[in-house]
Formats: sequence, structure tokens, C-alpha cells
Amino acid sequence: MPHHSPLPLFAAALVFAAGTACAATVTVAPGGLDGALAAAAPGDTLVLAPGTHPGPVVVRKPVTLLGEPGAVIDGGGAGNAVTVFAPDVTVRNVEVRNSGISLSEQNTGIFLGKEAHRGVIEGNRLRDNLIGIYVWGAHDVLVQRNDVIGRTDLRLSERGNGIQLWNAPGTQVVDNNVQDGRDGIFTTTSKKNLFARNRFERVRFAVHYMYTNDSEVSDNVSVGNHVGYAIMYSNNLVIRNNRSQGDREHGLLLNYANSALIEGNVIDGHLSPEQAAPVEVVADKDMPVATDGPVEGQRTGTWKCVFIYNANKNRFTGNRFEGCEIGVHFTAGSERNTLTGNAFIGNRTQVKYVGTRHLDWSEKGRGNYWSDNAAFDLNGDGVADEAYRPNDVVDRVMWAYPAAKLLMNSPGVQVIRWAQKQFPALHPGGVIDSAPLMSPPPSPALPQTAERNAQ
Repeated sequence: MPHHSPLPLFAAALVFAAGTACAATVTVAPGGLDGALAAAAPGDTLVLAPGTHPGPVVVRKPVTLLGEPGAVIDGGGAGNAVTVFAPDVTVRNVEVRNSGISLSEQNTGIFLGKEAHRGVIEGNRLRDNLIGIYVWGAHDVLVQRNDVIGRTDLRLSERGNGIQLWNAPGTQVVDNNVQDGRDGIFTTTSKKNLFARNRFERVRFAVHYMYTNDSEVSDNVSVGNHVGYAIMYSNNLVIRNNRSQGDREHGLLLNYANSALIEGNVIDGHLSPEQAAPVEVVADKDMPVATDGPVEGQRTGTWKCVFIYNANKNRFTGNRFEGCEIGVHFTAGSERNTLTGNAFIGNRTQVKYVGTRHLDWSEKGRGNYWSDNAAFDLNGDGVADEAYRPNDVVDRVMWAYPAAKLLMNSPGVQVIRWAQKQFPALHPGGVIDSAPLMSPPPSPALPQTAERNAQ
């Protein structure tokens, strides 16, 4: 066996120790940040003293910017306040504010370019920026525990997103608070991302997915936004244990989204008095337009807990859909989804499906719980003795011809409904739950971090 001298390993250890020892910690007074960055060596920590540090700031070396309480980087209202063009950069505990407001140039509070792999953006306050944090082409970035508040002096359509990703595989966005932007998190053309334990308020979409695959959205809280979780043109996602509380249009929207596991989510359409105030309505070209929604500016609760548009092979299990005008509305060829073990509670219309296929929403003798299902369970196995049908022919007539609602209580309509119940073959297709549950599954519990953020 050949003998290897330990000297090369010893020399390598000395080089590593020397590099570590050479890393310096430098306190930077307001006005000295550009010079400190120019003089810094890789691995240095620049401690920003309290006060305003003028920007824009460009970081081209792998260093740490660590803010003392009261340290502010002010972008001066032009371009990005902080731009990172180096890997392994950390920006921690700094208030970053006052970027430019050009949407075409994507002006940002903290912008990470394609070189900024493995960056850490942690514990910062983002104020008065167009986009809060933008990860543009860098991989394995951690965006954690930041507080992002957008521009309230701009119309919603003129604002940027709180946190934005493009082609940022492996990036994690966790434990952040986002308010008053366009979208809370917007991601496009990415993969293998994790968005977890974030809280979103007063935005258009809390989480907006476009062309982002093999990723996870878990334990987030969306309160009073237009849409909670808008998942579009994305595949192979895990959407787990999220909460939507009083989101205006949809708690969860799937548009050309396939092969997702959707479990343990709570979508509660009930509004608080504060949420019932009129809001600005903004259309989105990528979101299917609902022609049966509430009047513009009027808050009546969440219109649809779930809207499924041309999305298939998704599995819904253990979710709770409550207090919406419509529990689940699915259309445009969205019949190939599995729904089992969910609870539909107090929705004005539990399911809306204007189609002719026969769909059974149960699996292996286990269906869903329906609060309006007056059923019996004579053998005590927890499954109702009769199947449940959320819709009938009359429902479809009402959807197609709203004026027909005037006839809802007429003897003719009641005869039609009686006949359908006596002769199930009269049903022209639709959803049936052949094994409806007698009681709802336990309500999913949010992790401690998300519960704290929700308060």
C-alpha cells in the first residue's frame, strides 16, 4: 500500500486557518460603506453603525453586511438600493429603503444577480421599495425572517412584489412578513423552491406561481388578499398546511397546474369587520375571469374556496373549505383530480361543476364531509349510508340562467328535485360522493411559527 505524507493535508489546513484568521470585522460609519466595500477582503464582516448609509450600494465580494440597531441603507430613490453581484453574501439586520419605482427596470430593495449563489438575506426591514427582495438567477439563496412593506402611495397595479424569484432553483423563502405589495411572493421559471411559514396581508396574490416545478408551499398564512395561493402553469408541487383567511376571490386557484399534492390546508371565507371594507379590484391576464363573482369593491366573503381551471392529476386530502360562496368550482377539463378526506363546511354552494361526466369524489370507501348532508349511519362506521350529490339539474339551470332563481321555490322546481332523488338515473352527470363522511376530519393545526405570525 503506498504511503501518503500528511504534509499536504497539514498545509491545506494551515491555508484554511490563515484564511479564516484573515477575515476581519470592520465597523462602518454612515457615508463610509462604498470605501469599506472596496477595501474588504472575501469573508469580511462589515458592521453598519446606526444612521443612514447612502446608496445605491453594490456588493461584488463575498462579505457580510451586518446592521446594528438603527442602521439604514437608503437607495436615494433610483435603481436598486442594494445590488449583490457575488456568491456567499449575507445581508442581515439592516433596514433597506427607497429604491427607484421603475417596473420596467425592476427596481428593488435588495437585488441578487445571477452570481449571488448561496446568498443569505435575513432579518432585514424593507421599506418604500418597489420590489422588496429579488433573486434573479441565483441558486440556493435563503430569504429568511424579513419584514417587507411595499409602496402604499402607488396603485396596486403600479407596485412591485414583496419577494420575487426568477430561475432561482433551491431558493428558500421562510418566516417572512409581507404587506402592501402587488404579490407577496412571485416566482417564475424556477424549481425546487420552498416557501414556508410566511404571512401575507393587503396584497393581490399571497403566493403566485408561474412555471415553477418540483417545489413546496407549506405553513403559510394569507389574510384578506385578493387571492391566497395562485398556482399557474406549474407541476409536481406540495401545497401543505397553508391557511387562507377571508381572501377576496379565491383561497386557492389552480390554472394549468398538475400533479400536486394539496393536503391539510384551511380556507376560511369568513371576513372580519376590517376585511369587509371596499377594496381596489385589479384584473390579471393570467387568471381566469369569473363572470359570477361579487360586485367590484364589495366584500361578501371569499367567493371561491378553490377554483380549478384546466388542472388535473392533483390530489386533495385533509383540507377544510369553509364559509365561501362556492366551495370548489372546477371547469375547462379539470375532471381528473382526486378529492378524499376533505371537509366542506357552510359554503353556500358546495361544488359547482357545469359538465356531464360522472365523477366520484371518494377513494377506497372514504369520501368527504359535507355540512349540508342530512345523512344516517346505521352501522356506525363513520360513512353515510347514502351517496351525496352536491348539485342537480336545477343548479345547472340557475347557473346558466340566473333569472331562473325567481322560480327556486315554485312547485315545478320542487317536483324536478323530488324526481331526481327518487330516480338517480335522471342526473345528467356531475359529482357524487359515494362514501360521504359523517364528521369532518380534525382541523389541521398550524406550526407554532405560523400561529405566532397569524396573531
